[in-house]
Amino acid sequence: MRAHRKFFGWTVLYATFALAVFGWGVGFYGPPVFLHAVAQRTGWGVALVSGAVTLHFLCGTLVVANLPRLYRRCGVPAVTLGGAVLLALGVSGWATAAQPWQLYASALLSGMGWVTLGAAAVNALISPWFVRRRPAALGMAYNGASVGGIVFSPLWVYLISQAGFAQAALWVGVAMVAVIAVLARKVFAITPQQLGQAPDGATAPTEAPAAAVNAASPAPVTDLWRNRAFLTLAAGMALGLFAQIGLIAHLLSLLAPLLGAQTAGLAMGLATAAAIAGRTLVGWLMPAGTDRRKVACVAYAIQIAGSLVLMLAADHAWAIWLGVLLFGSGIGNATSLPPLIAQTEFAREDTQRVVPLIVAMSQGAYAFAPALFGMLRAWSEQAGQPLLWFLALAASLQAAAIASFSLGRITPARRGGQPARP
Repeated sequence: MRAHRKFFGWTVLYATFALAVFGWGVGFYGPPVFLHAVAQRTGWGVALVSGAVTLHFLCGTLVVANLPRLYRRCGVPAVTLGGAVLLALGVSGWATAAQPWQLYASALLSGMGWVTLGAAAVNALISPWFVRRRPAALGMAYNGASVGGIVFSPLWVYLISQAGFAQAALWVGVAMVAVIAVLARKVFAITPQQLGQAPDGATAPTEAPAAAVNAASPAPVTDLWRNRAFLTLAAGMALGLFAQIGLIAHLLSLLAPLLGAQTAGLAMGLATAAAIAGRTLVGWLMPAGTDRRKVACVAYAIQIAGSLVLMLAADHAWAIWLGVLLFGSGIGNATSLPPLIAQTEFAREDTQRVVPLIVAMSQGAYAFAPALFGMLRAWSEQAGQPLLWFLALAASLQAAAIASFSLGRITPARRGGQPARP
């Protein structure tokens, strides 16, 4: 195939953005809405339906951990389209389940499907096309996740109220599969080698980005489970996302008594807008060669400040808006920075294993976050301080994430792939 003048990587970026909109809009932001809709439709207890939400996120960890193997065996287009079909079938099952076992079976399908449109998939699709511009490209692609929340959270509520859950699931599922089918065939099936293009749009492979040429290439790691860089990266991502998911799951209902339901919804929208802005700024402004673990630590430090400011929310209205803004600024970076860290600290062949593994471990951890934060919330409300201990837990977990990222920092003496001492 002859080379194209226009760099096809930008088309891949836009397509991956659209994939992330559907992936997170249906598979991540959908289950909290589904929980309410299923409980209303069936009369089942919240605890029973919440178990399906946890299963949805847990079973996805098995798929995402094996995503590179699935790509090698079936190809990226087939895996991506197959995941969209499974997600659509699973959501339809949520909408029509007549027995609890049917709900849990549907959660298995939706959980296995959505991760093929999630964080590890976005990283795998973008990485072949961008090296020097990868932070900015990944940031832009991951913004699709935030847009998915902005678009689909109210859209699900509206469609379910107007047409019913089953019809809403059918419409969204068909639209998602149709779009992903086109993208898989027309965009994701194409590689840079097929077009004779080099990463970042360089005119020839010899024009590799300076950062990639000058940086010392890390040596392969024989045992990831004894490697400090991997363990601290995985722990930092898991701790940070556990804190975020636990807090986000309850934040709206915590703010509603203080602001009213409609205004609390606006506050959540501000958090999402701050997430997009924070991720975009880091992607475009982070210089080449920057210690990305330091950037992650700064992002979590800002989130800790947001959690502390929110402790004053009961007495000061300004604290709500400032706290949400500070906390929201790091929501996007918690997903996008760890893969970027992995790409500087591990050899290419190791990165293809590391990113799916850290995403799977994080997802397996944060699946339990809403339940744990819910138990703490119930206890703290009985103690008369519904915000204090709830936010203190979030801040403590974020501080632990900072400690983990710091412990795994690669010094010049270790760069080049020398493993850290345990």
